[in-house]
Amino acid sequence: MSNVAFSAFACLFFVCSSRAMPTTLNEEAVNDRPVIGILTQIVSDDDMKPFGSTYIPASYVKYIESGGSRVMPIRLTLTAAEYENIFKKINGLLFIGGAVDLERSDYARVAKIFYRLALTANDAGDFFPIWGTCMGMQLLTVLVAGENLLANTTAENIAMPLNLTREAHSSRMFRSFPAELMKTLTQEPLTGNFHHYGLTVETFQENEKLQNFFTVLSTNIAENGAHFISTIEGKRYPFYGVQWHPEVNRFQWDRKMNFPHSPHAIQLSSLLAEFFVNEGRRSLHQFDNPEEEASTLIYSYTPIYAGNFTGYEQVYFF
Repeated sequence: MSNVAFSAFACLFFVCSSRAMPTTLNEEAVNDRPVIGILTQIVSDDDMKPFGSTYIPASYVKYIESGGSRVMPIRLTLTAAEYENIFKKINGLLFIGGAVDLERSDYARVAKIFYRLALTANDAGDFFPIWGTCMGMQLLTVLVAGENLLANTTAENIAMPLNLTREAHSSRMFRSFPAELMKTLTQEPLTGNFHHYGLTVETFQENEKLQNFFTVLSTNIAENGAHFISTIEGKRYPFYGVQWHPEVNRFQWDRKMNFPHSPHAIQLSSLLAEFFVNEGRRSLHQFDNPEEEASTLIYSYTPIYAGNFTGYEQVYFF
């Protein structure tokens, strides 16, 4: 596995309230034109730098679009006021995987702004979901714990089944899954893993903030034997995290990568994309007018083929 391909998928490094979400949230709210924001990632690979300073792999965009939402890329160079304005218009947020410092980088700074806005909104009955994939899940644990608690949990280019917890079957994320798929999820390697760091079960159990905030839905064993948490969801907030990559099952095809492409792997990816977008449908945030909305969406940008110098087929650069 090349250094470029690895760094494109590695999840490196890993405030802070567990205030309860009110029970008065409008469960019936339906928004049939959701827009999910995706926080751009900082370019670190030299081969990618000529194309832009930040990026989003196209697989994440396709993943969200396949669930029935539009996508708005969110740059890392705006002001706090501009992020607050964006928050009022989008219906959910995705933290993607990658490789940045999760405490001191611009990525971490902007993520914290949105995280705090989402806490405040949900506390007020204004539903707003957040999803974190791989490094994005690690970032959620940093935001909730208020510190980086990650350890070496290397699972590099490996597809694995999930060790589901008892809570998984009644969770919001999995409770609508077919029983056959839930069984298969524990038996077949349906989840692609591309990370070196993660949150161990022991660390989670020792941290009161994390325990109060998240329910653990699955765990896995790393190459070094570490028992790490692979799927979480907020107890009262609509925040979700997976240490694995559901988007690769349908939208990544590099033969050197262990991307799961079985029928069950495709079904898993499809159901999760639809689940998160349906969470976004419960948000009634909207743009002031159609012209403003159209000008901010991903359609204004063209992805480039990057399979010859990254582990991704296509990448959006900004």
